[in-house]
Amino acid sequence: MDVELLSADRLRFDDGIPVRAASAVAALGDGHLVVSDDATHAAWFRRGTATSVRLLPPVAGHELFDEASGTKHLKPDLETACRVEVDGSPALLVMGSGSSPARMRWCLVRLEDDRPASVVADMADTYASVAAALDVHADVLNLEGACLVDGTLRWFHRGLPSAGLPSASVDLDLAAALSVLLGRSGAADLTPTRPVHYDLGTAEGVGLAVTDVVALPGGDLLASAAAEDSPNVRDDGPVVASALARIRGDRVVDVVPLPELDGSVIKVEGLMVLDADEEQATLLAVTDVDDPDAASWEARLRVRL
Repeated sequence: MDVELLSADRLRFDDGIPVRAASAVAALGDGHLVVSDDATHAAWFRRGTATSVRLLPPVAGHELFDEASGTKHLKPDLETACRVEVDGSPALLVMGSGSSPARMRWCLVRLEDDRPASVVADMADTYASVAAALDVHADVLNLEGACLVDGTLRWFHRGLPSAGLPSASVDLDLAAALSVLLGRSGAADLTPTRPVHYDLGTAEGVGLAVTDVVALPGGDLLASAAAEDSPNVRDDGPVVASALARIRGDRVVDVVPLPELDGSVIKVEGLMVLDADEEQATLLAVTDVDDPDAASWEARLRVRL
């Protein structure tokens, strides 16, 4: 497996404001939605435009969150976007990372008259169940990727390998998860299964950890990974390397470095499959530059399988 960088562009809304802290990307209608982990709004790119889409209501009156303003503890930390189907129609499931009550909400985004609308639910009980299944404390959860595997929602915990917390995943019954989100059933009906841990190795002496995952047509998964020298799951640290890992079943079968961008390591936090066959895949990747004043990158990658 090898990876080629085809193109890269900075992400901005139509008014020039940067799309900050891109953490997930998924198809929505005739475009794609880029989710930011430090905002209540996402960016919808379609037909050459980039418009704001509300995912969550303001938190204590705030729409953006950062350490400098003293609002970081309030941020929803939406890290995952997964395309699903609800009542026969396509939708996006957007999920917080966990580790604090502010980060334990899910959003279901659907198009109504060609306009995105979001339903929001507090899923704290589900996060507690996931923490128990992975045998970690709820305050170290860092769930950053999800994809569908044979109709099941596989949800990935990034972990912090340097602290002895490897990347891992659990499976959730998708229909049951959506039923809880929509208030049609209770959290007791949603039980995480099949906890699996993954060893992606190290780079520059720092453990690689999963930041997002997509499924390929043949059944393998591709995971973006970052070697981030962080003190804990909530605070950023220097990203010394990034990689793409191929997962087959429950095993990591290949790990290759991601190309640098402008001479710097790119911290890919969101992946989307544009096209794929048995020999190669083209991915859309979005990156978090860990600077609230800077526009995130969107890159196209060709992966030879």
